[in-house]
Amino acid sequence: MSLHSNPDGKSAAEITKGAIKVMALSESDVEELLDLGDLLDGLAEGFRAVARGEMQSPHRPEITVPNKGFMLSMPAWRPGSPMMVKMVCVFEDNLTLNIPNHLAVINLFDEKTGMPLCIMDGTYITGIRTAGAAVLSVREIARNDSKTATLVGAGVQGREHLRLLPLVREFDEILVSSLYYDDAKKLAAQYPKATAVNDLQDAVSRSDVVCLASHSYSPVIDANWIRPGTHVTSVGYAPPTGELPVELAQLGKLYVEDDTAFEIPPVGCGELQGLSATDAIKFGDALMGSAPLRERDDEITVYKAMGIAMEDLVAAELAYRRALDSGHFESATF
Repeated sequence: MSLHSNPDGKSAAEITKGAIKVMALSESDVEELLDLGDLLDGLAEGFRAVARGEMQSPHRPEITVPNKGFMLSMPAWRPGSPMMVKMVCVFEDNLTLNIPNHLAVINLFDEKTGMPLCIMDGTYITGIRTAGAAVLSVREIARNDSKTATLVGAGVQGREHLRLLPLVREFDEILVSSLYYDDAKKLAAQYPKATAVNDLQDAVSRSDVVCLASHSYSPVIDANWIRPGTHVTSVGYAPPTGELPVELAQLGKLYVEDDTAFEIPPVGCGELQGLSATDAIKFGDALMGSAPLRERDDEITVYKAMGIAMEDLVAAELAYRRALDSGHFESATF
């Protein structure tokens, strides 16, 4: 029984949705619409909203297809934004079929009525927002005089990191390493100041910033290679362990997106199992000033990302708002 009366005198049984227009944005549309500088600033404000308690983001349910992959539902909302749900599928064998191993769709809903507003491809957003959050940590935490960066991984995250890193520091060189040297060469050839390297230990040991963006099931670097003053980021997901040495997470000042980083995968990070949320600083708290960012030039700082729905909401809303402003994107009738 409804407690709300209709001003036209209609009953609930007489009211139907009818045909509505819902914007549809393809992967190429989203890439065209999403300004990367705006994304970094939007993510910074998103992390502050998380710290202020303004962001609703309930735990993400999972569907597992045995021996194939899994699908996560990632909802998020903050006042003034659309409600968002991202459905992301992770199927590792897709790469053998020339299909991305992460596939996603994002839906936006009106916060006042719940009406669907937009359906957009979320595959590009998943990649760029993950790299964006890590590179934002470089902007906020790495030493201002950082000149050399090493990127470990030449896949999707390697590509997106290389798009974003030049936006936050004037690097003299970005060294690219991969399990397959030819992949590193192909990726580095697409970006100025990027160079493929074979000797990862040498690259890491002379770097000011080290970005881990691999799909390795074991640590890709040794914690002893990291020199004082380095900022390390890690976005790889490959449980039960992963690319980041556990001792490095313990050695450096550790930053995470939120406390879910310490939960069991696929929600949390494999490398942080056994550690406690009290061992880390939430990035949003640091951006709000209630926790420290870098305090000394010689301290090692570590940002371990898992990816949270806030980041998807920020990116999707930016693309949607710009599409509305342009008026050039078609809507489908539902």
